[in-house]
Amino acid sequence: MKKILMMAVVLTLSATAAAKEWKTIRIGVEGAYPPFSYTTESGEVKGFDIEIANALCQSMKVKCKMVPQDWDGMIPALLSRKFDAIIASMSITEERKQKVDFTDKYYHTPVRFVRKKGVNIVISPEGLKGKVVGVQRSTTSDRYLTDVYGQAVTIKRYSTQDEAYLDMKAGRLDLLLGDIIPLSDGFLKKDGGDSYEFFGPTISDQKWFGEGIGIAIRKQNKDLKDLFNKAIKQIRADGTYDKIQKRYFDFDIYGQ
Repeated sequence: MKKILMMAVVLTLSATAAAKEWKTIRIGVEGAYPPFSYTTESGEVKGFDIEIANALCQSMKVKCKMVPQDWDGMIPALLSRKFDAIIASMSITEERKQKVDFTDKYYHTPVRFVRKKGVNIVISPEGLKGKVVGVQRSTTSDRYLTDVYGQAVTIKRYSTQDEAYLDMKAGRLDLLLGDIIPLSDGFLKKDGGDSYEFFGPTISDQKWFGEGIGIAIRKQNKDLKDLFNKAIKQIRADGTYDKIQKRYFDFDIYGQ
């Protein structure tokens, strides 16, 4: 019995020690998903995700190092230890949880279709038949579109949202599907975006879009997950989250 208790104490102390070893955390970021992340002309990555990452690291009293990474290579790069966590507007889904662990959510927004104004399109398998729809590759929107309308539409997948926007303006797409905030700020509110509009209902089915947006961590790094969860609660409680949010949005994106 004493031996079992001693082993439990050692394991507890080891876990505590491991949690205190995080001096620098390398964070995978995208840099191509405004306003959550974007790359300036000087090559600096900025945006809501980046400010949240910095605030969390400050709360945890650790140094942050942002590591830019293309979206479709995010999880493989995390698993190969290119960085320690992903803060890149990644939805918490059952499929992704097979490979990585997630913190609690730090925001939650739905997706929606965009069309050119004046174009009559009905959202149904029959109404979308033959339409060409643009979506960012390997996103939850991609998975939803493939599963629900893949037999009816032609799906064009892009490495970044900006590539999809360019094709939409060039007339090579009938529709876009994506998160309402990047579509609004990155497309509809930009030059030429006033010719397009959201239509149809917002879509947030948990089967595809999960439980919100979280921070992805390798499964063996539970201590880091716990640190991030504590920090998320802290910046929500002390007003830091709200200050950052108000610099980008005029509504609460945290969700229920």
